Parts: sequence; C-alpha cells; structure tokens
Amino acid sequence: MKIELSVFLIACTASLVLARPQDPIAIVSQESNIEPDGSYNYAYETANGIKGEETGTLKKATSPDTSDVIIAKGSVSYTSPEGNLITLNYAADDENGFQPQGDHLPTPPPIPPAIQKALDYLLSLPPSKRR
Repeated sequence: MKIELSVFLIACTASLVLARPQDPIAIVSQESNIEPDGSYNYAYETANGIKGEETGTLKKATSPDTSDVIIAKGSVSYTSPEGNLITLNYAADDENGFQPQGDHLPTPPPIPPAIQKALDYLLSLPPSKRR
C-alpha cells in the first residue's frame, strides 16, 4: 500500500511539474500590412530564433463563374531540438494547392526503371487504347 501511494504521489508531482506554464518568448520584430483589396504581407522574428514571413496577393478570376482568390507565398524557419536549421518555403494557390518545399521533408523513393519504362509505354499509346 505504501509503495502504491508513493508511486501515485510521484506521478502527481511529475505531472504538475510538466504541466507548469512555459515562459513566454519575446517577439523581436513584427511587421504587418493589409491592403483594401485583401492582399497582405507580414513578417516576424522571436527571441528563440523562429522567423516567418508571408505575402498574399489578389489573383483576379479568369472566368465569370469563379471568384477572385488570394495567392500566398512565404517561409518559416526554426532550429530543431537536434540543432539543425529547418526552413520551410511554401506557396498556396487555387490551381496547385499548398506546395511546401524544404530539405527536411520526406521524399518518395525513385520509381524502379522497369516500372518507369512500362509507364512511359502506356503514356505513348493512343487515348482510345488506354484503360
């Protein structure tokens, strides 16, 4: 009974220590601009080295049945717990969606040559024979 009570008290103490509020991180710089047409830009940097920036521009609709959209481009960078600088660049629009780029992102394995050859052959066939 004593051991169970001791384990319970240690667990409660550990959870209180881990749940304590973290110290706030200071914002070193911050800029923001919003235009009447909806376009915008912002940038920030924090005391712990996190940096971010984004620009949004208005893209006029190309056809009468679609509405105007905002196209966004930006980046964010921070230092990982292992000490590596992580930088993510991205773009987002109505045609291609969200497109992130960064050395830390996983990439698919290359297509084996035999499969690529078969795919190339299938693409070379006339449309009526593709199924």
